[in-house]
Amino acid sequence: MSWNTFGRVFRFTTWGESHGPALGVVVDGCPPGIALSEIDIQPYLDARKPGQSKYTTQRREADEVRILSGVFEGRTTGTPISLMIENTDQRSKDYSEVAKAYRPGHADYTYDAKYGFRDYRGGGRSSARETAARVAAGAIARLVIPEVSITAWVEQIGDVALDYARFDRDAIRNNPFFCPDPETVTRWEDLVDSARKSGSSLGALVTAHAEGVPAGWGAPIYAKLDSELAAAMMTINATKGVEIGDGFAAVTNTGETNADPMRPGADGGVEFQANHAGGIAGGISTGQPVTCRVAFKPTSSILTPVDTITSEGEATQIQTKGRHDPCVGIRGVPVVEAMMALVLADQKLLHRAQCG
Repeated sequence: MSWNTFGRVFRFTTWGESHGPALGVVVDGCPPGIALSEIDIQPYLDARKPGQSKYTTQRREADEVRILSGVFEGRTTGTPISLMIENTDQRSKDYSEVAKAYRPGHADYTYDAKYGFRDYRGGGRSSARETAARVAAGAIARLVIPEVSITAWVEQIGDVALDYARFDRDAIRNNPFFCPDPETVTRWEDLVDSARKSGSSLGALVTAHAEGVPAGWGAPIYAKLDSELAAAMMTINATKGVEIGDGFAAVTNTGETNADPMRPGADGGVEFQANHAGGIAGGISTGQPVTCRVAFKPTSSILTPVDTITSEGEATQIQTKGRHDPCVGIRGVPVVEAMMALVLADQKLLHRAQCG
């Protein structure tokens, strides 16, 4: 069977396809009495929506959200919250060739192998268009965890990484790359524009940072905070790797350099001297910032001809027409933030259910 639901207590189920009339999400397990309207959700969808610069897909969608259920007199009722976002700028004719041949790197072949049938219009259910629904759900999750502040940014595109010595958090929302290093923006403009004009694409690395997560969220074994985060990030389209804290760089550390030394803090608390663990130890939050990095592969839909086969098994080449992101990781930033919020909201409610 297919699985379209994520979460344990705070759960969400997305529905819809890239070129269907609409897509949406049903959020269940949200506590009652939380003030909620479309205004609380729309800014996050606006940050993710396509067509905002030449460095993303030119599909034009307003991505206006409608709340269909679960809210009465401006507050959540504790019942399922249904959200809908209409699709208004589909061009299904752009995918006529995709109906005949598989795009390498995309889900075309695997969907056919699983179902014996697929919606080739924009990839159907496998399209990154589905992430709009996650971002809407993530906006609700943020209201469940008001004590937590979540920020994500692009750290690297292709082989060009930002310089953390010039890190400016205020700059992240002031450029089309969600980049905290204004000087790197110029280099990324040339890099991504060159890939776009040549009919190619680039990968990207996105970093997420959550401050205000108290110690104690998570579980020792099967609902570890880091395993839930990794699973959530790996569900995002085009994600191929996730690191928590130092991640793979921890391989080159020794036990003493990788440790996060502790000293007595104010009011009987703990003061950490480092955060190599990314704010999680033994699957449970330490009270430090929770950090993770998400690696996005280059967009699979490209104008450059690539060898493939038809649905009848014949050798051919495919050149994907239509409107696609030259670097899908750029618009992945609001999605990464949303998935982190969804996991943290779920973990908060799990913790409250067991520990009060």
